[in-house]
Amino acid sequence: MTLIEKISEAIKASMKEKDTISLESLRAVKSALLLAQTQKGNSSGISAEEEIKILQKLVKQRKESAEIYISQNRSELAEVEINQSKIIERFLPKQLSPEEVEKIVSELINKTGASGMKDMGKIMGMASKQLSGVADGKTISNIVRNKLS
Repeated sequence: MTLIEKISEAIKASMKEKDTISLESLRAVKSALLLAQTQKGNSSGISAEEEIKILQKLVKQRKESAEIYISQNRSELAEVEINQSKIIERFLPKQLSPEEVEKIVSELINKTGASGMKDMGKIMGMASKQLSGVADGKTISNIVRNKLS
């Protein structure tokens, strides 16, 4: 079953349950995936990695919106965004904990012999490639920065 089929099934379930927040979130996901599939020059559809990147982008957008709402004392709107991000995260692979990411970054630093902030770009590239889909870039960046400084 493809991701779009899973999303469609979840949309049907949300409609039956009259869960408007879930329905709105899932429709946004399906829309983003269909848009990516139909973009000009994309005849073979999108890969699983691209699907994960799209879902991560949608989650990140929701979390950033929630932060903005919280800073403006709009907790009711922030709550909606946070709930939507949790719904979308159900379709992402299990995310690694910061400790697991830290372990992998430490292994990369030891393997490459990186010794300071000048090597951050090299380590970030390798870590981002290895942790793609299972950790967000902000977490990876913070851990690499802490390890190299």
